[in-house]
Amino acid sequence: MVAVVLGGGTGTRFGAALPKQLLTLDGKTLVEHCVAAFAGVSRTDGAPGIDEILLVMPRAYHAEAKRLVGDQVGAIIAGGAARSDSVRNALAYIGLRYDQAETGVLIHDAARPLVTQRIIADCVAALNEHDAVGTAVPTSDTILTVANGVIAHVPPRETLYRAQTPQCFRLATIAKAHALAAADPAFQPTDDCGVVLRYLPDTPVHIVPGSEINLKVTYPSDLAIAEALLRQAAELPEHRPATTDFRSRTGRTAARAGPLLVLTETESLRSHPASPRRQIRIYVRIAVFAASLPG
Repeated sequence: MVAVVLGGGTGTRFGAALPKQLLTLDGKTLVEHCVAAFAGVSRTDGAPGIDEILLVMPRAYHAEAKRLVGDQVGAIIAGGAARSDSVRNALAYIGLRYDQAETGVLIHDAARPLVTQRIIADCVAALNEHDAVGTAVPTSDTILTVANGVIAHVPPRETLYRAQTPQCFRLATIAKAHALAAADPAFQPTDDCGVVLRYLPDTPVHIVPGSEINLKVTYPSDLAIAEALLRQAAELPEHRPATTDFRSRTGRTAARAGPLLVLTETESLRSHPASPRRQIRIYVRIAVFAASLPG
């Protein structure tokens, strides 16, 4: 299993001087948070895990990326002009070194620094059963289809999910889908499940449950929410073994690995699938309020 942390973009929507994946969250960059999460899901006692982590970054920031996580990743790969180009660069690197039929690839956006080890482990397990797997959470909002400023359709909410990452594939599947997409200049994919759905329509894309914690940092307000979530986690006891999970009152746990907090989720909460979503959603609302307060 190879994890690809995708940080090839420049984060123009965020509006910062640096690419957003190099901005800090609780004293660590978003890239460091992502790499630490995948590094924590290793092969143990024969159980499947992550064999190698690859990082995709703009070439101008390779030296900085090497300084930050060079000892934890197998390679730092140059990003492309578009997200799909960055993915194809990573797939080309993997394809030269791994068997296409036997290798799984987990593609994760560096803009999601709070991915939990539960999500990663579920993705690895699902990829042992399926050729394509996405991470998603049910939408709690009513979604509208709008044409020319007029509501055209209200899809049934129970069928709608919000996509997250990691998105996971057998190497042969995602490599073939991207090769077909590269030959179609009219298609500009924004995620990899969409590439498989369009070009390999006979390949079902299964889902594993994501988490409201696994938010995407797109705008400065998102970073403020993530800071508030980690601030809550930082209130946990400091001097515990790194392998210990600590329950917080938000319905999640935080495993402390040195100075870095790696978010996980507990089995007891997952046994009640409706409960954690409500708890996390409530906490995110609190986090938005807390992030707006001074100091």
